[in-house]
Amino acid sequence: MTAYALSPEDEFPHLPTSERHFNESVYMNAFDHTRRMGGWMRIGNRVNEGYAELSVCLYLPDGRIACQFQRPPIAHNEAFDAGGLAVSVETALKSLTMRYDGELLVIDDPNLLRNPKRLFGEATRVPGHVLWQHEGTSPVHGGVPTDPAAQSLYGRDFSLGHFNQHTRVRGEIRLGDEHWPVDGYGWRDHSWGPRYWQNILFDRLFMANFGADRGLMLLKIANRDGAVRRGGVLHIDDRYEEILDLDILNEWNADKDPVSFVLSARTAERSVIIRGRILNCAPLRNRREEQGVMLESRIAECFTELDWDGRRGFGMTEYVERLIDGVPAGYPL
Repeated sequence: MTAYALSPEDEFPHLPTSERHFNESVYMNAFDHTRRMGGWMRIGNRVNEGYAELSVCLYLPDGRIACQFQRPPIAHNEAFDAGGLAVSVETALKSLTMRYDGELLVIDDPNLLRNPKRLFGEATRVPGHVLWQHEGTSPVHGGVPTDPAAQSLYGRDFSLGHFNQHTRVRGEIRLGDEHWPVDGYGWRDHSWGPRYWQNILFDRLFMANFGADRGLMLLKIANRDGAVRRGGVLHIDDRYEEILDLDILNEWNADKDPVSFVLSARTAERSVIIRGRILNCAPLRNRREEQGVMLESRIAECFTELDWDGRRGFGMTEYVERLIDGVPAGYPL
C-alpha cells in the first residue's frame, strides 16, 4: 500500500514547478441533509498560464442549479483567492473556510450546461454569496508518495500531491433575495502538481457523508496508459479504512449520464454494499488544444443520495472521461 508524506505546511500554496500546466487546487463540497441541497466550489491556480480556474456549482432544493465558471487572471501562487472565490485556513489540516461573493447563473434545465455559450447567454444572473466553514471529522488522507516509483492517488500525470478529508460544515447560501442556511457535512481536497484533465482516460469518484461518524471516498481511475486502479477510504467513526477492492455497477440515461449505481467495497476490516441515486447532474466539459488538436473531456458532477445499511447520506458523484469520437471513454463502465 502506498505511503504518503504530508505536513501542515502542505495546507498552503506550494512553490510552482516549471511545467506550463502546473496546477494547485482546493475543492470543497457541502450538503445540508435536512434541506437536501448544497454543492461544490473549486479554485485551481494555473499560475504558469496566468489564470485560475474558478468553479461554483450549487444544487437548490427545487431542482435549479446556480453556478459560475470563470478564469480570473492571477500573477502568483501565494493564495487561493481570485474572482471572488477565496480559501482561508484557520487550523491546518483541520479547519478551513471557503467563500464566494459574485454573480451566479441560475438555470432550471441542467442541459444548458452542455453548451457554455447558451448557458452564459440565457441563464438568469443574480448576486450570490456562499460561505462554508469546514471542520474535519476525519484524519486527512494522502499527500506525496514517499516512494518515487509509487503511483499517486490520481496518477503522477495528474496532481502529484493530493490529500482529502471529511468535514462538518456550517454556513449559508444567498441568491439575490433567497437565503438558505447550511448545517451539514462535506468533503474537501487539496492537490498540486502538473495537471491536464485529459490525462485522465476516465474516472468514477464518490464522496459522501452519512453523519459525522461515517463517510466514503471511493475512486476508480484509468490514466493515459489505460490501466485501471481502485482506491479510497471508508470513514468509520474517527478513522479511515483503506480500500482493498471496489466494484461499481452504473445505470445510465439516453444522454450517457449516470442515474444510479451500486458500490461494493472491501477493506481489511469489512465489506459493504452502498446504493446511490443521482438527484441532479451538472453535465460539464473541459477542452484544451494541444499541438493543433482539440482534446475534450466530459465532467459529470452529480448531487447524489446514498444508502449504506439503511443510513441515508448525501454527497457528490463525479465522472470524468475523455471524449473519443464524441463517446465517453469509460462508458458504460
